[in-house]
Amino acid sequence: MSRTSSLISEQMSLQRKNRVLLIIISLILGITIIIQAILLAEIVQQIFVEKASFSSVSVLLGLLLSVMAIRTLLFYSNGKIGLYMAAHAKTNMRAAVIQSLTRTSMPGMLLGQTGGKVSIALDAVDEADSYFSQYMPRMIEAAIIPILIVAFTFSLHVNTGLIMICTAPFIPLFMILVGLKTKHKSEEKYEQLSAFSGTFLDSLQGLVSLKIFGRAHHQQQQIERSSLGYRDATMSILKIAFTNTFMLESIVMLSIGIVALELAIQLLVFKSMTFHSAFLILLLIPEFYSLLKNTGTAFHSGRTSMGAVRKVEQMLAESQPTESIENTTEATLSATNKSITQSSDPLIRVKDSTPLSIELEDVKFQYAPDSFALETGRITITAGEHIAIVGKSGSGKTTLLHLIAGLLQPTAGSVLINGNTLSTYDESAWFQHVSYITQHPYIFAGTFAENISIGAGREVTRDQIVQAVEEAGLTGLVAQLHQGLDTLIGEGGRGLSGGEKQRLALARAFLKRPDIILFDEPTVGLDLHTEQILQRSIATLSQNATMITVAHRLYTIQDADQILYIDHGIVVDSGRHHELLARLSPYADMVNVQQKGVLA
Repeated sequence: MSRTSSLISEQMSLQRKNRVLLIIISLILGITIIIQAILLAEIVQQIFVEKASFSSVSVLLGLLLSVMAIRTLLFYSNGKIGLYMAAHAKTNMRAAVIQSLTRTSMPGMLLGQTGGKVSIALDAVDEADSYFSQYMPRMIEAAIIPILIVAFTFSLHVNTGLIMICTAPFIPLFMILVGLKTKHKSEEKYEQLSAFSGTFLDSLQGLVSLKIFGRAHHQQQQIERSSLGYRDATMSILKIAFTNTFMLESIVMLSIGIVALELAIQLLVFKSMTFHSAFLILLLIPEFYSLLKNTGTAFHSGRTSMGAVRKVEQMLAESQPTESIENTTEATLSATNKSITQSSDPLIRVKDSTPLSIELEDVKFQYAPDSFALETGRITITAGEHIAIVGKSGSGKTTLLHLIAGLLQPTAGSVLINGNTLSTYDESAWFQHVSYITQHPYIFAGTFAENISIGAGREVTRDQIVQAVEEAGLTGLVAQLHQGLDTLIGEGGRGLSGGEKQRLALARAFLKRPDIILFDEPTVGLDLHTEQILQRSIATLSQNATMITVAHRLYTIQDADQILYIDHGIVVDSGRHHELLARLSPYADMVNVQQKGVLA
């Protein structure tokens, strides 16, 4: 609850001017409501009691119409300000969610379902609208206008004022009781929606596999169960909403009835009131309770929104571990920032001369307690070197690559770039100098040219894209496409083979010309011809860069300037091919197996 309140408070603090404007408008609106009732009571008094002509009250009628128009305008203004506050708050929250996703560590990215995260970023944030557009304006109105009406009523008739004070608390009391239940049900609703969205998206992405393994019907039943769970959670909230409306109407009608009865007794039995005063009070009483009733409805919507905001809070909290790691480097960052900003950026300065050097100083990393751990010891990668990382499957090769790329933060030790800790560099500036090509590069829905240019990080010309295509060996493929570079390719690269996706990823790198190139076994599973094309492109691309490859082919290992051998998360040894053959038996055994495979 406190975290939810903190997020809402943060958004509200950004909108002080709008809140002050709401207070001013609500105050004027309350005065307008009272003036409208006074004018209407005076008109009725003169026409029906004093038998005055319509012409004699024409001025009052004109004033009444003007006041009613002003009241309508003020109410409309309150609504517009609420909508503006909601739009502003949703923009901020959605930006915070997206930013937290971009900052999430690799382990954090793997947690949860993609559909669930998308649902929170879209549906849950949108549901927060009611809190700012309805709940806040109505609560501000309820904090000002009913007090003005009660104070004015006390000046007319003390007994009625006392009845209003005694009956009014039942509405907020009931609102609190219902609100607590609503918030719990709302959190349950968005939990079900997140699960449903995640299951549905997973099923769509894996539909081919489900059909092949005969699990499509089973997954359909799972989606149906998830959908029914979301339906039940939604209906529970609607049930509470209908109950809330019924009870509020009952309380309001009963309260108005008590006031009307008391006025009738005073007017007809004791004759202690004038018709004008009684009628004026009867005009104000429905306004008073209607405001409280509308506040109750808005309160229900607000509590529903708070359940949605709670889901946003939970997603933002998932990025806290990463942020705390970043915060631990804040002191180092502030100490080094002066020297970095006083001179030119070290990354930019080195960019004009030589590739970047990398040092790993006793780097340690662990995904979770009692889980896989990686230890590197001290490793130096000279600028321009070609490094091969080898070892058995699951030994930590990809994890080491992620640490060097800056996608994971070390739990101990440091990754140094040209002598500076990697964490001291701005993330966007660092990634301008790195290309990371995985086994399965992601291809976005769009044209062939758009997918290549995304790797540049800047505006590029058509000629530059064409040159990157040629260097990546894609000229023949592009010539076969019916619209060339403007051919649309599907999300995930539908319509492209594995080798074509790899070459497209290489074209991105050719366009970028990075200082450090990271390869995670990019040629695994490719035919010999495609692999040879890729190897030639990789050799060309890495001529003026530091290249680090998770290697599996013998010729890649033999040609490396330095080989890092990893076993069970520990960098056991490093050196050139002939050096490791001579002193490291596990490495010699691995090479022997490779040679036998080639001969076979």
